[in-house]
Amino acid sequence: MEIYLIRHTKPEIENGICYGQSDIDLSPSFENEFQNLMQKIPSSFNIIFSSPLKRCSVLAGKLHAEKLIYDNLLMELNFGKWEMTKWNDIDNSELNNWMNNYVDTSPPDGENYKQLFERVKQFWDTNFVKLKEEKIAVVAHAGAIRAVLAIILELELQKTFMFSIDYGKTIKVDFTNNYYSIKYINY
Repeated sequence: MEIYLIRHTKPEIENGICYGQSDIDLSPSFENEFQNLMQKIPSSFNIIFSSPLKRCSVLAGKLHAEKLIYDNLLMELNFGKWEMTKWNDIDNSELNNWMNNYVDTSPPDGENYKQLFERVKQFWDTNFVKLKEEKIAVVAHAGAIRAVLAIILELELQKTFMFSIDYGKTIKVDFTNNYYSIKYINY
């Protein structure tokens, strides 16, 4: 089985804004970014799973697949009251508290990274145990993709941030005989 973890392309938002589950449009550069991506992935998939947020669903909808499934479990981290706020405008003590332990600490009315991991693990365990398809794409956000890496590599959650996952880039994972093999990251 070939699994392509695809991060959405660049969103249409100014730098320095905290966003997670806010439903943001894609940048005007989407079409060019999409064409670049298409040179690096298969032309079609047996199944595509996608976050329902526009920055993923628009991309997933342009890919060719026998089946396309939108799943809320693949959404980005919920930053709660910080959503759509400039990082510089967030209370320093709250922000520092979260940054020092984002795995277990949640933004106000948001979720922590462990909670994101648990819902992505639920998605993974529910879907990938029974899949027999050959080519699968998961179109998601950096947080959800890092959670998948934590699952397949059995990494501590903090260690997933050592991976760069840029907009419109892919991680290819092969799964054969119950073994994962990472073919490339951030391609």
